[in-house]
Amino acid sequence: MKQVLSLNINGHDRDVMVSHEDLLVDVLRDQLGLIGTKKGCGHGSCGTCTVIIDGEAVLSCLTLALSSQGKKITTIEGIEKDGALHPLQQSFIERGAVQCGFCTPGMIMSAAALLSHNKSPSIEEIKIGLSGNLCRCTGYVKIVDAVEVAAAKMRQLDAAQKGA
Repeated sequence: MKQVLSLNINGHDRDVMVSHEDLLVDVLRDQLGLIGTKKGCGHGSCGTCTVIIDGEAVLSCLTLALSSQGKKITTIEGIEKDGALHPLQQSFIERGAVQCGFCTPGMIMSAAALLSHNKSPSIEEIKIGLSGNLCRCTGYVKIVDAVEVAAAKMRQLDAAQKGA
């Protein structure tokens, strides 16, 4: 039996029909067309399905869609602002942290959650923040570097906004 579920995704309210067993990753991809959230392992081991729910990185392949009622969900499609890439997205490109790209949305979303709580993470804190995300193409060095560079860019943007 399906029911209407109201979700706030990327700042927009959306109604979808779900059953009690529908996973958030499937609702995002199949019903809402937000295919940036990848479906990798399906059991919470790879991190490709990471989204941010109420400020925390969450594995959408382990999250029942119904449990997201009334929460703010952000996907990779929702972190850009006014058509401009998020500093994390830009840094991943500039630092060559994108190989095949399959893990990239999950990596960026985990990093975004980390940077929302810690504006100046150490390299060790970045590694811990990304530890639930697997990449089969890189040695993670460029990914960690991209997060470090993005954190610096975000601090500069914050400082510029405060000075304005």
